[in-house]
Amino acid sequence: MERRLVVGISGASGAPVAVEVLRGLSRTDVEVHLVVTQGGEMTLRQECGMMLSELQPLCAQMHDVRDIGASVASGSFKTMGMLIVPASMKTVAGVASGYSDNLLLRAADVTLKEHRRLVLAARECPLSSIHLRNMLELSRMGAVIAPLMLEYYSQPKTVEEITHHNACKLLDLFDIEAEEYRRWKGMSR
Repeated sequence: MERRLVVGISGASGAPVAVEVLRGLSRTDVEVHLVVTQGGEMTLRQECGMMLSELQPLCAQMHDVRDIGASVASGSFKTMGMLIVPASMKTVAGVASGYSDNLLLRAADVTLKEHRRLVLAARECPLSSIHLRNMLELSRMGAVIAPLMLEYYSQPKTVEEITHHNACKLLDLFDIEAEEYRRWKGMSR
C-alpha cells in the first residue's frame, strides 16, 4: 500500500487541529495530498492567521478544490485513505449523499467506493437530527466519525495541548504514531 494520505480541510471551526495534523504528517514518510475548500481557507485565516500558501511546505501536493480531474479524484490513485479535518456539516452532508461537486467531496466519495479508510473530524455543536442522521449513514458506509472533542485524562494545560491531542488521535486512526501522544495508561493508585 502506498504511504499516501488525502487530507481535506473544510469550513468548520477546528483549523488549528488540521494544521497540527499536517505538521505531524510532515515528520513522517507519508505523502500528503491536501484539498481545502473556500470555507476551509477562510477558517484557516480566521483561526490560525495563516494563508493557504503557508500549508504548501507541509504537503507533497496541494490540489485546487475545483480540479475535479486531479489524481485524488480517481480510485486508481492508491492511498491509505482520507482525513477531513475539520469536517463541516455541509461537507458531511455532501459526502453522505454522494454530492461530489468539488474535489474534496469527490475524493471522499472515491475513498468510500474503494473501501479505504475515511475519517471525518466532525465539528458542530449542538448536533441536529439531520447531522446525526448523516453521520450515522456515513458510519454505516464504513466511514469513521471522529468528532473533535476535549479530553481531560492527559491533564492538558493549554489549548495547544488539546489541539495536539486531537491531531494525535486522528493520526492514530491511520496507524501513524505522532510525537508526544499521551495515551491513557490506566488509573494511578
